Amino acid sequence: MTLERIIEDMELLEPMAPAAHRILQIAGDPKSSVSDLVKVIQYDQALTANLLRICNSAGFGLRREIDSVKQAATYLGMEKVACLVMLGHSSGNLRKAQEGYDLDEGELWRYSVASALISQDLAEERTPKKVPLVFTAALLKDIGKVVLSRYVKDLFREIITEVREGGLSFVEAEKKILGIDHAELGGRIAEKWRFSDAMAEIIRNHHNPDRASSEELSISIVYMGDCVSMMLGIALGSDGLAYRYYSQVADRLRFSEADLQKTMIRFREKLATVEDLVSLSKEE
Repeated sequence: MTLERIIEDMELLEPMAPAAHRILQIAGDPKSSVSDLVKVIQYDQALTANLLRICNSAGFGLRREIDSVKQAATYLGMEKVACLVMLGHSSGNLRKAQEGYDLDEGELWRYSVASALISQDLAEERTPKKVPLVFTAALLKDIGKVVLSRYVKDLFREIITEVREGGLSFVEAEKKILGIDHAELGGRIAEKWRFSDAMAEIIRNHHNPDRASSEELSISIVYMGDCVSMMLGIALGSDGLAYRYYSQVADRLRFSEADLQKTMIRFREKLATVEDLVSLSKEE
């Protein structure tokens, strides 16, 4: 059965390091300090190396060189450092080509980085205490595509027929044909990796923000970050714009047409950062 094979294929993903979970816990705990975060990162050579490479990359644009985890945390703050650590740790799965979605090597990674940076920008204004959670969820929201890609490739004609003739969104068509969609699968992966319930819920519903309560903005922010990335035309695959747009999300976030234009203009200036981060991952 296809669904059973898909679930089994979750084992093929590179797992998240235990330190990544601890970093998110610390960043989300108001009682934690910068020193708590530094202690976790500084004894992990891979995390430290990735963090310093990103901080000192040309695209990141810092005015001074960062040469230690402590210096990075002091200079940038705990939330941003947590985001950068997750960024450096997530490229392994996402930078590979996903033929089922017509994405060449690096394109899913580029799209994920763009969505995460836009979502971070929105979260800093609307729910600053949840920036690391929102950033990481936006970064990993399409992890299900890594597993589903070969199945989508084999059954793409049936899926796209449901979109064009059946009036379904791409994610709805995936579920009808495969028994599961990439968002639901992503939520299961997050649970398997022992991320928080909140993280799994954001990933699972990033195409269905209407399922979130009006008080909970994280899903709406990640959804809007995804929409803006699509509008900017960053690494659009075969699923393209075949998703439903929920206009009430913009109202929930108090996100006006003017805000949308400002966000897109501001992010176009950050595209060099995205390209730099993507190229860094190729050097690993």
